[in-house]
Amino acid sequence: MAIQAGTYTLTPEEGTLSVRTGRTGAAAKAGHDLLLHVTDWEATIEAAADPTQTTVALTADPASLRVREGTGGMQELEEKDTASIREAIDTDVLRKQDIAFRSTRAEPADDHRLHIAGDLLLAGASHPIEFDLDIGDGGRISGRAVVKQSDWGIKPYSILFGALKVADDVEVEIDATLPAAEGTQSR
Repeated sequence: MAIQAGTYTLTPEEGTLSVRTGRTGAAAKAGHDLLLHVTDWEATIEAAADPTQTTVALTADPASLRVREGTGGMQELEEKDTASIREAIDTDVLRKQDIAFRSTRAEPADDHRLHIAGDLLLAGASHPIEFDLDIGDGGRISGRAVVKQSDWGIKPYSILFGALKVADDVEVEIDATLPAAEGTQSR
């Protein structure tokens, strides 16, 4: 199922943009794998009749990441822990810098998937990244990209003198339903 030609704007009202982190290091058992939701973001898909002309753009507020779940660890995360994590992400990891993605290429992978390539601006650095955008029934879209923090000059966050670190690879996922294209009444 291809996306009908038109311009689609997605926000947290239409879906979820999430980040999943893992942990590493000698004290990894003490830490948590995190599920974070980006609570302030906007994506625009300009779907063309020729899928290769489709463009995707996304902006996200780095201060809007919120811990939704912490699994593993020696003890449950408390509110003070999630507040500390949020502050560390905004200040130490993302350095209060804009997050933006702009596609440079779109190719149909099959009837239900577009392969998207583009540039991701993260922590003040821009680098290429690629991912598949799956298109389901009812306008549902989903995609997943692995971001290696060090590729963007981000030193993975660590504590306990480096014995507990966030894994370098983090997963960024989108799961949303396309609204009606701008200027139309239905999908």
